[in-house]
Amino acid sequence: MPKAAKQRSKVERQPTPISRLELAGKHDSSKECNGDVVKVAEAASQATKYPAPPMCRFSDLGLDKWLIDTLAAMSITEPTEIQRACIKPILSGRDVIGGAKTGSGKTAAFALPILQKLSEDPYGVFAVVLTPTRELAFQIAEQFEVLGKGVSLKVAVAIGGVDMVAQALALSRRPHIVVATPGRLADLIESSSDVVHFKRVRCLVLDEADRLLTETFAPDLTVIMDAIPRQRQTLLFTATMTDSILALRDRPAEGDRQQPFVHLCDTSISTVASLVQNYIFVPSHVKEAYLVHLLMSSVAKLEKRASNRLADQSSDDEDEEATVGRDKSIIIFVGQCKTAESLRVMLFELGFRVTALHSKMPQQERLNSLGKFRAEAVRILIATDVGSRGLDIPSVEMVINMHVPRDPDEYIHRVGRTARAGRGGRAITIMSERDIKLIHNIEARIGKQLDQLELSERKVLDHMGKVLAAKRKAALHLLDIDFGARDRIRLQKQFN
Repeated sequence: MPKAAKQRSKVERQPTPISRLELAGKHDSSKECNGDVVKVAEAASQATKYPAPPMCRFSDLGLDKWLIDTLAAMSITEPTEIQRACIKPILSGRDVIGGAKTGSGKTAAFALPILQKLSEDPYGVFAVVLTPTRELAFQIAEQFEVLGKGVSLKVAVAIGGVDMVAQALALSRRPHIVVATPGRLADLIESSSDVVHFKRVRCLVLDEADRLLTETFAPDLTVIMDAIPRQRQTLLFTATMTDSILALRDRPAEGDRQQPFVHLCDTSISTVASLVQNYIFVPSHVKEAYLVHLLMSSVAKLEKRASNRLADQSSDDEDEEATVGRDKSIIIFVGQCKTAESLRVMLFELGFRVTALHSKMPQQERLNSLGKFRAEAVRILIATDVGSRGLDIPSVEMVINMHVPRDPDEYIHRVGRTARAGRGGRAITIMSERDIKLIHNIEARIGKQLDQLELSERKVLDHMGKVLAAKRKAALHLLDIDFGARDRIRLQKQFN
């Protein structure tokens, strides 16, 4: 770790006003993200209703023809609500706060106007985009590259888990767009100030702003804000609007700057209508057996059926192995990194094509896992909540919650990995007797009840022996590799 980063980690800072951004309120809940404890901002209790802009074409929003042609080549012909609302104000130079459901086109809402303004005067680092997770940083960078291929766009990504020297070299070449996680970018600014040229940055974007505007990221954001001009355009986008973000809406204008333009899409129904949502109620000690039965019997053929109801209709003599994972890409969400690795090994032992994504994996392995899953070389991805935000993988047709999230908004983000951009999808939550209150909280948040899914207990028991054997092998594997040893050593050094 660079000396500057070490010094910063030892200094306890209170959340402070950050230029035109400000952290508001205290947050009690927390969770793990990329190995760090991230404070979870509470959802805004009340929000002004914003009418949806009228339907229009991209040309009506003021976008240049080269961008419209690029979108047409991607079969994108009509702007979404968040795009109709925010593209014009961004092009006019206003600060913008945008809130919309996951999968609603938020990235394009800020990428398109940034690319148009960049094309008018290309130079150095034009925009800095901050995001809380590494995988989302790569995805945003990919979208910029695809949309900006007509202007020879140069994009640099700065995230943890990757060689800092290579990233410093990339920044020294003055790319047009920098996409980064706050911790790594702050380290680069402090340790390689001679190669970081941010004095002419025109635009700062905070994607998933509800996660970034928390106490955890405050020290890193302070470093970044000090390195970029105060007179800039600031864009905040999020799928979960919080009181701390809404507080920025009502702050008085500074100098000749207008108050930010704000548009919040209707999130009263927090999941899309094309998403079928079920739960399975099982004893906690047999969750893995029910998961395996679900994968082996019905999942691969689910969307082929005309009915939305998932029935356990596979015959006893059916060759179930022939259908495993052939037609579906599935994300299974778990609560802990150790559980993700254990479940990956267990399912692999049972013959499934499976990979994992969690914060204890080296960054290159995380990228390889996502690459294999995107390419459909494997059909099942087991992920912690580092994969719940922003990832847009069109082939995902099912999300399975192996553990019920404590935060209802995290459930919304998880199930938002499927049924995106008008496509259909299904979310199944495997719950136990300890999760009843959590399910009720989720139902209250999304405004609908989950439908119970009945599976054949007899067929679950048929696979119980194989599941238990695979589970034992997974436990032995974690012991053999001493999973989590690096974290234990790091904690010992901190306390010594």
